[in-house]
Amino acid sequence: MTTLENLLQKSIPELRELLLKRSRPLPKGLVAALETDHRQGAQQLAKRIRQRRRSNRAEGQRLHSLLRFEIELWLKGFRLVAGVDEAGMAPLAGPVVAGAVILPQNYKLRGLNDSKKILDETRRDELAAQIKQDAICWSVGFAAVEEIDKINIYHAGLLAMQRALNGLSCAPHFVLVDARRIPNCAVPQRGIIHGDALSATIAAASIIAKTTRDAHMIELDAIYSGYGLAAHKGYPTPEHCRILKQLGALPIHRRSFARVREALGLDPVQTQLFEVESDVIISAPTFP
Repeated sequence: MTTLENLLQKSIPELRELLLKRSRPLPKGLVAALETDHRQGAQQLAKRIRQRRRSNRAEGQRLHSLLRFEIELWLKGFRLVAGVDEAGMAPLAGPVVAGAVILPQNYKLRGLNDSKKILDETRRDELAAQIKQDAICWSVGFAAVEEIDKINIYHAGLLAMQRALNGLSCAPHFVLVDARRIPNCAVPQRGIIHGDALSATIAAASIIAKTTRDAHMIELDAIYSGYGLAAHKGYPTPEHCRILKQLGALPIHRRSFARVREALGLDPVQTQLFEVESDVIISAPTFP
């Protein structure tokens, strides 16, 4: 390690490169020495180092808090805890997608959060890639538009979750789910309201689900040009609703949704959705 004396002889740009960009270990007393350095840049650097330390502590505490449900289960002997969440309940087009993931114990990934709170798409993709690399196992499940229209969006979301959970390469000992309970789940489970913001495994599952669905909608945009699916992913934005009325519905539009039915000149309420027996979730075919 470079000695304190040698570091203080370096220029401010060199120190900034070493201590901030490269995140080198800091010798004891360096920050205090920078604060008393006659160079204004050194004092500003000391301030930034202290701010980064506070930020790192706050992020560490946040990530530890995200594991509180998992820690409770690990202490009870549930070694493999899966998180499950879905994405794509609100859009007018495309499938609903669920993610399932089992993370290593005490896993902490800087920036891990509810996918809806991560507004930077590139950062979300980076987190998804890291989660997939680090996870014990992960899986996704789809419920197709035809299934959404047959059994309604709520049950289609459960179906996608069920498929994601069944797709895991190792069986979990316990399942944490965002605000729901998955039908026909063979292991204990717990639904947590706002779980994607309160549980690390559910948050990881939400990121996998969101990025998977977004990538799928970008692929569909290449097939169905003119609808802007890569930009709004089929959500009922004013622009998507305008194009829907102008160009009409695609095969990937959900005909059980009122705005799509309106564009097709159909009754806005599809009453037969509420007459489907619940066991249709059990017998629904697997979506590739």
